[in-house]
Amino acid sequence: MDKKSFRKICIDRLKKRQNNTYKLDKMVINKLLYIIRRSKSKTIMLYIPLGIEVNITSLIIQLRKEKKIVLVPFMEGESFSLVKYRLPLNIKQFGVKEPSNSNKYNNKIDLAIVPVIGIDGTLRRVGFGKGFYDRFFEKNRKNISKVLFVGRKRCICSEIITDDYDVKGDAYITPQNSFFRNKSRI
Repeated sequence: MDKKSFRKICIDRLKKRQNNTYKLDKMVINKLLYIIRRSKSKTIMLYIPLGIEVNITSLIIQLRKEKKIVLVPFMEGESFSLVKYRLPLNIKQFGVKEPSNSNKYNNKIDLAIVPVIGIDGTLRRVGFGKGFYDRFFEKNRKNISKVLFVGRKRCICSEIITDDYDVKGDAYITPQNSFFRNKSRI
């Protein structure tokens, strides 16, 4: 199997059954909150969800109430930079919502929470195929302590289908399962 075929299978599974997404997303959010609090993360990279991704909007609101630094992508050409989450959100390329451009954040990030379509056996990310996250992490990985992948449905390919430049995670969180690269959890 190749990455393109695997991506299509995973996207089809995500689109197939969309009922009960609130409950599934809440399960993932509860796991993420536990990890964030346990790891004492203060600066967290998140994303503004698309339709088939885990809707983490309530997590963003909760973390802002807890005075965490919440960062989200701001599209720039073929990649993105990080900016602090703030309202209002504008709709950009590919229907992605983002805050207005403000000061770019270039400091240390305790935890990056990244949406995935699926992963392979090396815990590398399979996304939508545009390469935005790959290009961002290529330049910024040294500033990011831990990377958590989240998905609404478990989609794992036992074969190695990713490339060396694909983002490698420390964990993969779905409503039903959590997979950690190291035995010591985050």
